Amino acid sequence: MMFTYSSGVLVLLVSLFAVVLARSIRIVPQASAGIVERLGRYHKTLGAGLAIIIPFIDRLRPLIDLRERVVSFPPQPVITEDNLVVSIDTVIYFQVTDPKSATYEIENYIQGIEQLTVTTLRNVVGGLDLEAALTSRDSINAALRGVLDDATGKWGVRVNRVELKAIDPPPSVQESMEKQMRAERDKRAVILTAEGEKQSQILTAEGARQAEILRADGDAQAAVLRAEGEAAAIKKVFGAVHEANPDEKVLAYQYLQQLPAIANGTASKIWVIPAELSGAAEQIVKAFKK
Repeated sequence: MMFTYSSGVLVLLVSLFAVVLARSIRIVPQASAGIVERLGRYHKTLGAGLAIIIPFIDRLRPLIDLRERVVSFPPQPVITEDNLVVSIDTVIYFQVTDPKSATYEIENYIQGIEQLTVTTLRNVVGGLDLEAALTSRDSINAALRGVLDDATGKWGVRVNRVELKAIDPPPSVQESMEKQMRAERDKRAVILTAEGEKQSQILTAEGARQAEILRADGDAQAAVLRAEGEAAAIKKVFGAVHEANPDEKVLAYQYLQQLPAIANGTASKIWVIPAELSGAAEQIVKAFKK
């Protein structure tokens, strides 16, 4: 009986020791931090790695992620300076830099950032008209980041970047903008078509001019070649005549043979008969009579 009682006590002590050991050892992952409270008050901040706390006295709050986080907030209606309601989507890039302040300075820093973003966005965009709001995203982002970074500094949060995903004007304004863009596209299309036709006409005229120039050059070269050929032929004929040394009878006979060709020509019918031809003709007649 005594042995059974001692065994039970031993098992109870071992179990209690195991529970105490399990509650004493904590492992904090990389890029995380843990807040330890001792008897309800802040005691220390645990970094990544193995940590030992006193069970039942120390309490480890939920771990805080130290990595940069991205939060997209739902579209918010904002009134511009010219009394138009635009819907703006925002994305916030932030990071917890002080886990203690993020735990004790504000209840929910994500909700606080969202509400502060909405308020700041309405103040910034409220001083701009629609056109300025649509074309000044960089300045709006810079203004939002400056205000958010200053306000969230005491929360242990640093706002790294603020982006506007979309700025949607009212449907009526969108329709008007689409009509204007469509008119601009049609205008550009007409201008491009006219420019294309103009260039086509210029190229066609230039091609025709070049063709006429080439044709004229070809005709001129052909005329030169024909003249050179005729000159060479005449020179050759004269050379042959001088070498043969024909008498007057042969020359007269050759002249008479060319008279039909001269008569069929398109030139005026004025014949010039050399004075020597009459005597040569009489000698040809006498030769045929013999």
